[in-house]
Amino acid sequence: MSAEEHKKPVFRELQADDNDPEITEISSLCFNCGKDGMTKLLLTKIPFYKEIILMSFECDHCGCKNNEVQSGEKIQEKGVLIRVTVTSPIDLNRQVIKSDYASVKIPEIEFEVPPQSKRGEITNIEGILSRCIAGLEQDQPVRKALDPESAEKIEAFIQVLINTKKCEKSFTLIIDDPSGNSFVENLNAPHVDPALTITYFERNKEQNHLVGIYEEELKEIKEEEEEETDAVTGDNATPDTLADEVLHFGTNCPSCNAPCETNMKLTSIPFFKEVIIMATNCEACGHRTNEVKSGSGINEKGVKITLRITDPIDLSRDVLKSETCSLSIPELDFEVGAGTLGGKFTTLEGLLVAMKDQLTGQNPLMCGDSVTSTLKERMQEFNGKLDSIISGKTFGCRVVLDDPAGNSYLQNVYAPEADPEMEIVYYERTFEHNEELGLNDMKLEDYEENE
Repeated sequence: MSAEEHKKPVFRELQADDNDPEITEISSLCFNCGKDGMTKLLLTKIPFYKEIILMSFECDHCGCKNNEVQSGEKIQEKGVLIRVTVTSPIDLNRQVIKSDYASVKIPEIEFEVPPQSKRGEITNIEGILSRCIAGLEQDQPVRKALDPESAEKIEAFIQVLINTKKCEKSFTLIIDDPSGNSFVENLNAPHVDPALTITYFERNKEQNHLVGIYEEELKEIKEEEEEETDAVTGDNATPDTLADEVLHFGTNCPSCNAPCETNMKLTSIPFFKEVIIMATNCEACGHRTNEVKSGSGINEKGVKITLRITDPIDLSRDVLKSETCSLSIPELDFEVGAGTLGGKFTTLEGLLVAMKDQLTGQNPLMCGDSVTSTLKERMQEFNGKLDSIISGKTFGCRVVLDDPAGNSYLQNVYAPEADPEMEIVYYERTFEHNEELGLNDMKLEDYEENE
């Protein structure tokens, strides 16, 4: 592979004037006549949606043809659990992106669509119910002839779904997606939607298998990374030597999936703790990302840091936002969850800019052609207020970092004295907090008994 080809994204945006779409041709067996046919593969990216693989098969011997579309999107680090309370017909119009691995549940009527039973789709809540009704009605004539009793029960449940779609009573729609690639529209965006709850979770063994991740493969990858680290640092590497080293290891770009390199360094933050900073720069698409991991595990208590911005210099404060930390600006009625931005070590200005980019450029339901004019107006108004804060023209607003793991930090410019504009509160975690961090399932005593 040449250096020029190496720099090209694996998934390129779908363009009509692309003179070099990089179609891959593979000789494959025709299931109709048993002779060799030709399969053509095109890896492309739908703007504001996801990566897909277009496949076209044709056999010159018998004329058999087949076309198929498969998802090429990456599996996120965490799964996502989305709960929506539907109380009116307006809620039925919420846009939904459902991946192949997502299950859909409505507890009030004991209804569930299992994962991988249907292809991933872009629809709305009403569309999900309509497709389920159509699917159940499809084989009813045959059921009535062969099994009248089952057909009668299904007919009764179809009526329940029809009544649910009419929104005669409020109900809860739950989308459980281990791949983390499902979305539900926030009708109050960019503000908090009280009817919408999004929770990120660590996958268990069964969920990893569902999305195609196996422990044996993860073990092999981990061993390879350890070998690469040993090759760079030597077998006798210590925390003292690592502090002076920048480690390099190969990875894939999170944007275009092209091969690139990640740099990793252990660093110490004054008056806080040691952290691991990882930065990736993709030469193929220009995407840059940085991520921060705590080097000391989960603290005994959570921490909530509130800073009131009173001077432009406050925007230059160093910020460490861990992947378990949520960010909110009460004056804008705005909040982003813990899994939205990931771990970042930057300045307060850099964090706000990253938050804006994430909100306006990476959420498929808040950008692109499908966005309503009302949402566009709200986003323009919100971006104007946020830009005013980022440029140092608006003062008095508060930035709140809430981290149940206690691994987030905001620079105190008066250190070691107290900062008059910053409040730090340590608190006991709730059961829900421990559940999200995976602490409730940990066994700290007599764990050898289960081995």
